[in-house]
Amino acid sequence: MADTNLDLLETSGLGLETALRITADALAGADDGELYVEYRQTEGLVFDNGRLKAANYDTTQGFGLRAVAGEAAGYAHAGDISESALMRAASAVSAVKAGHSGSYAAAPARTNAHLYTDLNPLGSPSFEQKVKLLQDIDRYARDKDPRVRQVSASLAGSWQVVDILRADGHRVRDVRPMVRLSISVVAGEGDRQESGSFGCGGRQAFDHYIAPENWRAGVDEALRQALVNLEAVPAPAGTFDVVLGPGWPGILLHEAVGHGLEGDFNRKKTSAFSGLMGQRVAAPGVTIVDDGTIADRRGSLSVDDEGTPSSRTVLIEDGILTGYMQDRQNARLMGMEPTGNGRRQSYAHIPMPRMTNTIMANGDKDPQEILSSVKNGLYAVSFGGGQVDITSGKFVFSCTEAYKVENGKIGAPVKGAMLIGNGPDALTRVSMIGNDMKLDPGMGTCGKQGQGVPVGVGQPSMRINGLTVGGTAV
Repeated sequence: MADTNLDLLETSGLGLETALRITADALAGADDGELYVEYRQTEGLVFDNGRLKAANYDTTQGFGLRAVAGEAAGYAHAGDISESALMRAASAVSAVKAGHSGSYAAAPARTNAHLYTDLNPLGSPSFEQKVKLLQDIDRYARDKDPRVRQVSASLAGSWQVVDILRADGHRVRDVRPMVRLSISVVAGEGDRQESGSFGCGGRQAFDHYIAPENWRAGVDEALRQALVNLEAVPAPAGTFDVVLGPGWPGILLHEAVGHGLEGDFNRKKTSAFSGLMGQRVAAPGVTIVDDGTIADRRGSLSVDDEGTPSSRTVLIEDGILTGYMQDRQNARLMGMEPTGNGRRQSYAHIPMPRMTNTIMANGDKDPQEILSSVKNGLYAVSFGGGQVDITSGKFVFSCTEAYKVENGKIGAPVKGAMLIGNGPDALTRVSMIGNDMKLDPGMGTCGKQGQGVPVGVGQPSMRINGLTVGGTAV
């Protein structure tokens, strides 16, 4: 287990004084920039079809040096944390400043917030105990129902230390644990097979997620979903009123709306929300926030990857567009304040505006009242993959668990339902919002421009009128 007091600059032999001197020289005349140093340990185990299929352990470290000049950014990175490597990086990023004379931006405010433990989760339980846990999950699922044909389970953990150094001497350090448990079950009857899944995790030790009562509940949920899908009938196609369940269905908001509220897309005017600040973009009652300050959550950060403290950013309030998620560069160019949303996948990637935990706030309706109001519609409980066009806001999402709603009652489960629409338009069609807001169990990863970062979502139940449903029924 790595030392929680690990000092990356000192252990690498580079040293603080040398790193600061080279960084200051490289960023002289730049508008902004930083040296980002990272150390990461990762471990993953995959148990599939009754045997341990894969086990890996990896340690990586390196730095990224960035110089920002106007709308341009120079970035160089290396896996070798040394004076010679940093000097070469400094020479490379300095090219972006040619003909530019900037005033180096003030450092981010400091924070005393500490949203998760420093402890490395990889050391406990032992490797042997983790393998046994995955075996127990497999055995428990198969013993639950004779229709279970395949079980896959995985454990993943990481421990990341980041050190962010600015040319003015401002230094920020963050230690970030992460764990995840994933379970997939395939059940079959005759020639038909269907799957169900469950995932959970966060910035904690493994203990909570692998407690017997918790992993068994996860298996039960994955099996329940698979058995429901075994009974599913072809989904109808047409225009229907759709009720979204609480929690993970917030991924639709994340994709269809959240990306369009990131600062870079709005600065470049490529978002469907560009130029609409202060205007109504959603139905009354719709309030959406991006909150990176929730303790132990998968998407939370004490500080972002530029050293800015994470925050709770109100994006839409009672239907009115009130804010964007910002990194430092886009905030400066738009005359706004950074919101702590500058994120990067690793030291080899440049930061950009990204979501953390994107959440729709509670409304005042009982969930049963919402369902009872629908005469002929769809109740979507869980989603799989989706596609979104940021510029137009158009989205397509596949439902992994959904039901017909007839005369206010939940009916037969359906298979193959696809929700098709436009994010900004769908916000105006929200007619009822539940009082049962729930966060997802901690399984989201967001992709943008080739970078993946952990995120969270959450929402209450809600009704959206007149969504297009692509189905398989004829």
